[in-house]
Amino acid sequence: MKSSMMAGELLISSLIVHADCYHGDTEIVSRRVEGDIHRYTYRDCHRRARRMANALAGLGVRMGERVATLAWNGYRHMELYYAISGSGAVMHTVNPRLHPDQIAYIVNHAQDQFLFFDLNFLPLVKLLAGQCPNVRGFVAMASPADMPDASGIPNLLCYETLVDGASDGYRWPVFDEETACTLCYTSGTTGNPKGVLYSHRSTLLHTYAAGLPDALDCSARDVVLPVVPMFHVNAWGIPYIACMMGTKLVFPGPALDGPSLYGLLEAEGVTLSAGVPAVWQGLLAYMEQGGKRFSTMRRTVVGGSACPPAMLRAFQEVHGVEVLHAWGMTELSPLGTVCRPKARHRDETPDERLARQARQGRPGFGVDLRIIDGDGLPLPWDGASCGELLVRGPWIADSYFGDEPIDMRRDDEGRAWFATGDVGNIDRDGYLQITDRSKDVIKSGGEWISSIELENVALEHPAVFAAACIAMPHPKWDERPLLLVVKKPGAFLERAELLTSFEGKVARWWMPDDVVFVDTLPLGATGKVLKGELRKRYADRGSALA
Repeated sequence: MKSSMMAGELLISSLIVHADCYHGDTEIVSRRVEGDIHRYTYRDCHRRARRMANALAGLGVRMGERVATLAWNGYRHMELYYAISGSGAVMHTVNPRLHPDQIAYIVNHAQDQFLFFDLNFLPLVKLLAGQCPNVRGFVAMASPADMPDASGIPNLLCYETLVDGASDGYRWPVFDEETACTLCYTSGTTGNPKGVLYSHRSTLLHTYAAGLPDALDCSARDVVLPVVPMFHVNAWGIPYIACMMGTKLVFPGPALDGPSLYGLLEAEGVTLSAGVPAVWQGLLAYMEQGGKRFSTMRRTVVGGSACPPAMLRAFQEVHGVEVLHAWGMTELSPLGTVCRPKARHRDETPDERLARQARQGRPGFGVDLRIIDGDGLPLPWDGASCGELLVRGPWIADSYFGDEPIDMRRDDEGRAWFATGDVGNIDRDGYLQITDRSKDVIKSGGEWISSIELENVALEHPAVFAAACIAMPHPKWDERPLLLVVKKPGAFLERAELLTSFEGKVARWWMPDDVVFVDTLPLGATGKVLKGELRKRYADRGSALA
């Protein structure tokens, strides 16, 4: 028996239509690559997105074809989110922080037909132009007055010329909600990047879930600044959530340094932001040096890698900003869990609260978690039993774009689960704690040592700016922990003092065997420390110490 409910497809275009209709005068503010501040409204965004959809049709872009972007967070990128996907093509956001060879690989692998780019990526585009024969044209996201020299770039087009030359009389097509809408590639830390192809349905479901109070908690009363790039898993869904909720958007463009971010946060009255720990580290250091405080920001989402307890305390105790610790992956669209309290946590002590917030949180409806042991058997939710993390749900990938294999497991009921590659535990309230990536966990004498926990202890020291813990080979114990530390500018710190700070905080056999002070840590395309590179660099260290 069928219901008596109206039928309707869940489509990306419905989000910008809703924003125009019910929040049309709400602002979208962008710091442009040109250096100035651009302002307009959701209604303006929708009008220009319709024009760009017509322009894409004029260029011959068809349903299902991929259109790439190499762009920062800004209003033109926002327009493409809707013009490309809303017209039935596939929006492919390319991470410019990847190695140029990897970028060429994924543009070719995706068979992108056009590539839109911000002007400061012009040198990269000139490199790519000769390596990507499938790309029929390159579109500079600029006005005619700012167009660059076209030498070396075949069929170079101007974004504003395309918009101005097209009509806004465009009717968004209606099609199957399972149609692909966006394509994001993993960061490629092991092997070639892999593409995850999201559907309109999966993206709309993710948007509903991510905006809820126990998730990112966005509303029409908020002003949100996504520091997380729009080329990194669609800025964690914020460009979609903001349209659904009517939230004022503030885009930082390419300026992600402490002074630039702080100035924009204060000038626009931002209440909510989102980014990775590496960016927040720079912002907090700038504020500490200048004795600055937030006047409007009340919540920040920290994800991409674990939020150190020291950062939690700095945000909450010094600045009065609630930290929403989150976890996700490209394969999860990306949101998996957010650490929000339950009613039973109202009476927590400050230490209990921080211990809970150090966890990555619990999933909302739509995501299921399980932890399994080496034999594939489920482990208890006791907050201590660590194992491999599996996930399943309607916005979680069950395959990669093309013929790339994906690690899926079947339970005893035949249901498929995605194997995340993370190791962790779940407590009795359903809160997940990631203790390591499976490739980063330190296996010493047959027991596991959490590199994340050792890094967090190191980051508690007031002289430590950044830390990474890696496994180094050991002839007796197989592996032992080595700690790499970046000191704060002007700080004095010796190995013995730092190791003494670990006493009483971790088991004695967890203590790092050595500390190496370095000027910087290598970061990947999404702001994570490249531990594989560090392991190669210090592969002989353990033998020398044994």
